[in-house]
Amino acid sequence: MAHEAILNVSRVFGFEHTGKQRKSRALEDLTTLISTSLTHCLILCGLLVAVGQAQQPSSANPSSSPGKSIPAPAISPQNKSVPAASDRVVLKVGDAQVTEEEFESRIDGIEPNAGDPHKEGATDGSTEKDRRRLGDDYASVLMLSQQALADGIESSPEVSRKLAIARMQVLSDAEFDRLMRQAEPSSEEIGQYYSAHASDYDQVQMRRLFIWKVRGKSPDQSADKLKDEPALSSQAARERADQIRRECASGTSEKTVAANLLKSGDGLLDPDPLIFARGQLSPAIEKAAFALKDGEWSEVEDTPARLLLIQLVKRDRKTLSQVSPHIEKELQGQKMQALLDDLKRKSGIWMDEQYFGTAVTPLPDAQRRTSDPQSELQKSATKAESN
Repeated sequence: MAHEAILNVSRVFGFEHTGKQRKSRALEDLTTLISTSLTHCLILCGLLVAVGQAQQPSSANPSSSPGKSIPAPAISPQNKSVPAASDRVVLKVGDAQVTEEEFESRIDGIEPNAGDPHKEGATDGSTEKDRRRLGDDYASVLMLSQQALADGIESSPEVSRKLAIARMQVLSDAEFDRLMRQAEPSSEEIGQYYSAHASDYDQVQMRRLFIWKVRGKSPDQSADKLKDEPALSSQAARERADQIRRECASGTSEKTVAANLLKSGDGLLDPDPLIFARGQLSPAIEKAAFALKDGEWSEVEDTPARLLLIQLVKRDRKTLSQVSPHIEKELQGQKMQALLDDLKRKSGIWMDEQYFGTAVTPLPDAQRRTSDPQSELQKSATKAESN
């Protein structure tokens, strides 16, 4: 899928490359901003700018003569007003002053929701302590950044390199976010995609019946007398499966039939139907499941260890409202990939293949599906066998 391909070009310093099984979180990982390893560097970058501005004298009006100070405008009693809370100075380090708004905006970039009274587990006392801790930490960082400027450290090769990297990453993240917003699909595009791919959202509610040919150990045997039960032939397994099906057809509750079958140790029947969407079953079982009519059974697997039958309880299709978030991510990923590809062409990117190696070609969807882990059906069947 397109939005999976974006993972390969996102985030030099922190974006995680994830596979198809984590597709629902793909765009969240893409939009994660600054990686932890750069946090302190970014703080220093911002504070160096803030401190530098604070230590510079106020710029004169371009129209004024050099050396002449400009008197502050007179404030009449009628014009006097109390500064807004956001303009209130809450921290000072030397000549540098930090307002409430500046502090909260910068801290939120470091620790999102820090000191937020509405965050989970927050109390008045804990929020005040958190704010004090953050204030102490911020004051220490601001103090050290002031000293770094005084010592000329910002011009050292190592610090200059880190500041350049931090600036590049911030600009990269900002542009990436802008493109992501540009790639957001409209509701019309989402509806058109749903209509064109409606069958992709078909799903089946089905019940599985496992008959063990190799039963292992009988549940009623004592630990010191355990012995292997004789294996059932395919014919004997089918006869046992037919018996279970007749019990269900006679009106006996599936939950009762399932409980009795489990107790006997002969197999496993789902007491309640399970829902599977397209792509969640193995190709052979999916083909059989979507070909059945409601209430019909089909034998889908016969191995030396077990016989597997499925019953279609109901076939339906997810609604547009149910799949809109998924389609939105899919379309946004496609559009974002197109924007990035276009930007790459315009930027004229070149890489020395002798140093970096040749480009890796993504696997087609068909090949990627065959390499997926076993389906939920296979996993649950394996678990049932082990029990």
